[in-house]
Amino acid sequence: MGWVDVADTSEIPASRVIVVEVDGRRLAVCNTGEGVYTIDDLCTHDGGPLDQGELLGREIECPRHGARFDVATGKVLRLPAVRPVKTYPTRVAGTRVEVEVP
Repeated sequence: MGWVDVADTSEIPASRVIVVEVDGRRLAVCNTGEGVYTIDDLCTHDGGPLDQGELLGREIECPRHGARFDVATGKVLRLPAVRPVKTYPTRVAGTRVEVEVP
């Protein structure tokens, strides 16, 4: 599929997350204030919506059981999740946010 335009930077203020749907996937686009990152919008522990959780720097917390993930790497930072969340290459071109989707 390649690079897909998903949002304007004005739609994602610092420390916020928006959900976009691309090719049937729900993606959480996260603005940490230092960069914009995209992950699957599903906690690997129980499928909870990560966009509903709190974004603290590069960490996003699942609202259901408190699992935490690094939005840049997908790495699990706190149990009960044990599997990383999928990440997607993300870039800002002018004021547009683009995500690379396979």
